[in-house]
Amino acid sequence: MEFKRQYIVNEDSQRVAVQLDIDTFEKIENVLENYALVQLINADSSEILNFEEAKKYYAR
Repeated sequence: MEFKRQYIVNEDSQRVAVQLDIDTFEKIENVLENYALVQLINADSSEILNFEEAKKYYAR
């Protein structure tokens, strides 16, 4: 994945921020959300339900 970056510089020409196009930002956001979800799922120590058990559980 290639990032189109634009740098914001201060009066000393030092980079102080990065600006990304919205498509790139949304791709990064999606990757981070998916990663966080996987981490949450892996950290969950609750019982794993099969499909039928899950249907009964959520039908309550």
